[in-house]
Amino acid sequence: MMSENTSESSCPSGHSCDTCGGKCSDEKRQLHENLLGVKHILLVMSGKGGVGKSTVAVNLAMSLALQGFATGLLDVDLHGPSVPKMLGIESKTLMTDGEKLLPIETANLKVMSIGLSLSSPDQAVIWRGPVKYSVIRQFLAEVAWGELDYLVIDAPPGTGDEPLSVCQLLPWADGAVVVTTPQQLAATDVSKSLNFLSQVNFHVIGIIENMSGFACPHCGEITQIFSKGAGEELAAKYHVPFLGRIPIDPQVCVAGDDGKPFVYSYGKTATAKAFAQIVDVIINRG
Repeated sequence: MMSENTSESSCPSGHSCDTCGGKCSDEKRQLHENLLGVKHILLVMSGKGGVGKSTVAVNLAMSLALQGFATGLLDVDLHGPSVPKMLGIESKTLMTDGEKLLPIETANLKVMSIGLSLSSPDQAVIWRGPVKYSVIRQFLAEVAWGELDYLVIDAPPGTGDEPLSVCQLLPWADGAVVVTTPQQLAATDVSKSLNFLSQVNFHVIGIIENMSGFACPHCGEITQIFSKGAGEELAAKYHVPFLGRIPIDPQVCVAGDDGKPFVYSYGKTATAKAFAQIVDVIINRG
């Protein structure tokens, strides 16, 4: 756990932090200083599992990288880290520069995940809240992220320890991108995320409706096979931006299983273009 003692010096980052009241403990100062080179931080979360949140996080990060932005991807899904598999880096070994952990660099991304430190992909992580908080703080404060335009953080489903830790540690972050699917059942659970973010005073960048229609791999035409509009309705209800829809493409699953970012390998598809359009909305938001 982080120390409750505070020093008399102001936060070196210049941020006004609810967590430290403008004063920082040594651990908080270390975190601020380590992230001084990171311009924008985006948390990707959802109140419901199975909405393709990690797929969205990986491909948003890759889309940013493809547009020329220096991008990092932090996986804080401590119990089910899927980012290493999706990027084909499960076998990579973490190294240090003598002081800090070095993120794995792949496909123009700097990546860190607890999955990179497990002895096997099926090893269970059995941790309580305080340990999770400490590990997430270490990922932010003790990884050599360097100079980044964007750091994308993939959180597990729900409103538990991991997203709460991120919100508490990074109150100055740009905000959260919330992922839903078109069904009303998913929207009901995702609304819990929006209420959570409101309660912890964490900005909502907007909502993405994933699996919104089926994109034909041959002609690119999008057919609505499920219901439509839950994401847009949520955005209207909570007065937050609607960032866009991402249609289903069978190659998304193939790319994930093969360890290849979808937008990198299938950039001309309707689904990849949808990711690019959402990234444009995010980087050009007022």
